Amino acid sequence: MLPVIVQMVIMLVNGNIGAGITVMGVFNLVRFRSIPGSAKDIGSVFLAMAVGLATGMGFVLLAVLFVAIVAVANVVYVLSPFGRGNAEEKRLRITVPEDFEYENAFDTVLARYTKEHELVSVETSNMGSLYQLEYKVKLEEGAGQKRFLDEIRCHNGNLKVSLGLYGGREVL
Repeated sequence: MLPVIVQMVIMLVNGNIGAGITVMGVFNLVRFRSIPGSAKDIGSVFLAMAVGLATGMGFVLLAVLFVAIVAVANVVYVLSPFGRGNAEEKRLRITVPEDFEYENAFDTVLARYTKEHELVSVETSNMGSLYQLEYKVKLEEGAGQKRFLDEIRCHNGNLKVSLGLYGGREVL
């Protein structure tokens, strides 16, 4: 939505250097003085500023029409599946001791509870005394997450195990 909003501002400021410099200054103040937020927050602030600019310059009908068009486009975007991640993909993080041979240690458990699994990364933690394994997994239908995690905990010496959305927030 941001390109549409910027296009409206450019269209309104077209040829008016004073308005252009004022809008640039206000955008900079709002962008850098506000708390860092998501793209949706920044888009909302820019939309409010573009509508304020349009109404301030006397284009009230244009401002109302613009808000209606952006609102409809936003509702369509939110309701569509566009941009949503794969809900089946999860991130599994397993902590193991440094002397643990982890290469194939979890293959039987992962094969039993997942459709697909892939070791994505291995990193050390706790001054090198622990390894943290990160897998991308797709769980089987009806696979009990608690049983799955309990079985992994039996293999890794009851160290930390987490299962969450891949590339997103932690869930468990």
